[in-house]
Amino acid sequence: MKVPFVDLKTQYSGIKEGVLKEINEVLESTAYICGKKAKKFEEDFAKIHDVKYSIALSSGTDALHVAVHSLGIGPGDEVIVPVNTFIATAEGVSACGATPVFVDNDEQTYNIDPSKIDAAITSKTKAIIPVHLYGQPAEMDRILDIADDHNLYVIEDCAQAHLAEYKDQKIGGLGDIGTFSFYPGKNLGAYGEGGAVTTNDDRLFDFMLKYRQHGSTEKYVHEIIGHNFRMEEIQAGVLNVKLKYIEKWTQNRRRIAALYSKTFADLGISEVITPYNPVHVKPVYHLYIVRVPKREELVKFLNEKGIQTGLHYPLPLHMQKAYSHMGYTPDDFPVAKKLAGEILSIPMYPEMTGDMVEYVCDTVKAFYK
Repeated sequence: MKVPFVDLKTQYSGIKEGVLKEINEVLESTAYICGKKAKKFEEDFAKIHDVKYSIALSSGTDALHVAVHSLGIGPGDEVIVPVNTFIATAEGVSACGATPVFVDNDEQTYNIDPSKIDAAITSKTKAIIPVHLYGQPAEMDRILDIADDHNLYVIEDCAQAHLAEYKDQKIGGLGDIGTFSFYPGKNLGAYGEGGAVTTNDDRLFDFMLKYRQHGSTEKYVHEIIGHNFRMEEIQAGVLNVKLKYIEKWTQNRRRIAALYSKTFADLGISEVITPYNPVHVKPVYHLYIVRVPKREELVKFLNEKGIQTGLHYPLPLHMQKAYSHMGYTPDDFPVAKKLAGEILSIPMYPEMTGDMVEYVCDTVKAFYK
């Protein structure tokens, strides 16, 4: 059996008619940038995340940049960032001239460890960026309490967590700003680059809306120095189609994750540690992460059996050459370093079948047996 890591082709076959209709409408209209389709997407995306505002942008990385900049964060400032995340989280800080300050992750949830945040805060700290990694919400109550105690902003990195819930609240509106990615492989993916910010703050919304489009909301009238972070209409059209399915796809991801966890447990594979989910969160399983020994050997074995895998992420940020100038050593964040050698992403997408899940689990058991 062949089990791809992600299967966007199968997903496309089920929505092809609607996608082509949206794209053709854009081509016929010759309105290609941030028009009516982007506006509709912003309204609908805000609605499903229970926030007042959403702004469609050119990528998830740009969303982080826009969010950090809108809070007045710049050179000389510091922002708390989990060390176990995709580099874009830190890049959004660096792009504004500020310094990302890394914090180790929790060994159970893989998210930023709130108990280690206070020690990283200085007089220069202006914000915390918790990442809802792999689709599981971070411990927002504790993070928001810390932010309140130190008068800090909170930017939620929701790139992998569309529709995830923390204590019955949708992520993206818990902090000051939420940032989203619509990279093709995401739970809600465009057919190219795309991103968004969400907020309930009128002032931040007004600023980010202008900053996205050269500091302007009226053509050729520029109130601030801005940038070009606009979403293309074709991507908005694709996302409008996919928004109709995202709740169903999310339910499928949760069902597949539960089946994975149950099957691994029933097979009694002691070597495999499956995801831990606190009872007060509802993850959306952008990735299904297991911790395993002999990972490289297992990956080779799975590939030989037709099962694709991924590594998210093999090098924590403090071990990346891009941030070597910060002077961290590999042992400064022991949990992240340890997990980087154990975590493995196995196939996870809404169209997976029960037979596929069983085949993956059986194959993992065969390796360790």
